[in-house]
Amino acid sequence: MMADSVARRVTDLLAPQVLVIAMPPAVGLIAQGWPGAAWGLVASALCGGVPAAVIAVGVRSGRLDSHHIVDRARRTGPLLAAVAAVVVALLVLALLGAPRLLVATVTAMLAALAVTIPVTLRWKISFHAAVSAGTVVVLAHVLPVLPTLVAGVAVVALVCWARVRLAHHTPAQVAVGAAVGALITWVTLAAFGME
Repeated sequence: MMADSVARRVTDLLAPQVLVIAMPPAVGLIAQGWPGAAWGLVASALCGGVPAAVIAVGVRSGRLDSHHIVDRARRTGPLLAAVAAVVVALLVLALLGAPRLLVATVTAMLAALAVTIPVTLRWKISFHAAVSAGTVVVLAHVLPVLPTLVAGVAVVALVCWARVRLAHHTPAQVAVGAAVGALITWVTLAAFGME
């Protein structure tokens, strides 16, 4: 069906790995030009590239069902690898003097993982929804706020629709994922003085 095809494309294009790899260099570039983009590339390589590689190896070996890890029981290993990669990224960025916004963004990623991982062990919260909502909050700090939030809400709603359409999540799982991603990111950025 056409709707299923659209949902699959949305799910792939706006997957957590894609957003975590693409967002830091874009935010760095917008906030601080090419030096910020370079710092963003470091963040995306560690926070997104390392977990994506772990997942790709798991899919190739047959241990994981897909790069979306639909089987919740198989999420633990890749999620722990993601936590380790984000911790390393945070240490590297903080110790080497990366821009404050990128340090805050990576801190928000770690905080979101700290909340969503324990939840996903019991209930299949949507990482797609959480990461897309968190990305919108970060982008609203470097782009005009109102248009970014309006467009962002539409994109997050599309991601949520796609996950439910594909029967990977329930409406409650995507709603909670989006709320957790947005709230944790906003609170973390506020704690860094970026309101």
